[in-house]
Amino acid sequence: MEIEEAIFLGQQALLTVAYVSGPILIIAMAVGVVVALFQAVTQLQEMTIVFVPKILAVFFMIALLGGWMLQKLVSYGTLCFTSIEEIAD
Repeated sequence: MEIEEAIFLGQQALLTVAYVSGPILIIAMAVGVVVALFQAVTQLQEMTIVFVPKILAVFFMIALLGGWMLQKLVSYGTLCFTSIEEIAD
């Protein structure tokens, strides 16, 4: 394996992780900001209020984008396994 191929696989791994985890992290952050603003406005400082909306939002995003995320992961796995046969030469 040439160094360029290793760098390419590493770059693809980082991009795949960003694509798969990005939407979930963004929605969790957005829900957290909205709940924090709600808590600041109402002066309701209960720590458990933050968790339920975040968990529901993350589960909703996984249900909505789960197939696309799996497709991204499978395509990266296929890329890795097909590159194995090129290494043998």
